Amino acid sequence: MAEVYDEFDDLEMAEDDETEEGKYLTFNLDTEAYGLEITYVTEIIGIQKITEVPELPEYVKGIMSLRGQIVPVVDVRLRFGKPARSYDERTCVIVVEIADITVGLIVDGVTEVVAIPAEEIVPHPDLDESDSRQFVKGIGKVGTSVKLILDCHKLLTDDEGENPDREIGY
Repeated sequence: MAEVYDEFDDLEMAEDDETEEGKYLTFNLDTEAYGLEITYVTEIIGIQKITEVPELPEYVKGIMSLRGQIVPVVDVRLRFGKPARSYDERTCVIVVEIADITVGLIVDGVTEVVAIPAEEIVPHPDLDESDSRQFVKGIGKVGTSVKLILDCHKLLTDDEGENPDREIGY
């Protein structure tokens, strides 16, 4: 697990958008591979103590304190309508900042940072009506594998596109 963090820590997170453009942090849920634009990612941490907050959606596991900042935590598996699973040593929290909101995203495991050129990303086909499909904005081709590229804003909003502050209870 530390290796994943070390690789990410060694990545130069320059302020220049051109160096981050086309780069994605990839992670997995079960056997599916997903990607988040690296521009949203601030850090990757292990599972922390999460305090439950009543009357939030099931996928919002609660809040955690991250260097004195209160951060809501979303279990991406539950957000996608997948069954819950026990957290293990590979489970981690991807801390992202989206629309000036810092949120922790619990995933099964982080894999790597990859560059995916825009021409290698195709629209998501409308083959099914799965819960997770609404969060996918494209499919990135990386060699012989594919990564489902997520729309980070939709992870935090409800189906009607409400304000993310309302959805996570803040």
